[in-house]
Amino acid sequence: MKRVFIIVGVVIVVLVGAFIAINSSPVTEENEPNVIVKEEEKPKLAYQKIAADQAMNIMNNDEKYILLDVRTEEEFAEAHIKGAVLVPDSEIGERIETEVSDKDALIMVYCRSGVRSSKAASELAEMGYTNVYDIGGIIDWPYEIVSEN
Repeated sequence: MKRVFIIVGVVIVVLVGAFIAINSSPVTEENEPNVIVKEEEKPKLAYQKIAADQAMNIMNNDEKYILLDVRTEEEFAEAHIKGAVLVPDSEIGERIETEVSDKDALIMVYCRSGVRSSKAASELAEMGYTNVYDIGGIIDWPYEIVSEN
């Protein structure tokens, strides 16, 4: 019987301690957990993903834009969207400021499937380009493409 009282006593002490610990430290701005990010501190999406029809609308409305193909030279020669400028994704950091000096220029980026274009768009945004659109992959482009072959 004495053993039962000891076990019950220990359980009560643990429960009361846990209750006090949980309720004695309300979350405030001064002690809020690191995992909570205030709305104004959340990173803003530095580029936008747009569909092919939205990109074509920009192209058809004679807006000034740069169409950036970030695939390899071989892929570009095989097929690309008319008017595209080739800067392979591996060369963005070294070449983009030469190709596109205006950091506010409207840039639409594409690759083969959308993976490299997303990474390139993110890199452009990190470099200070402010008007970047990822249009995904040429494999999903429903409009005309041209070939150098």
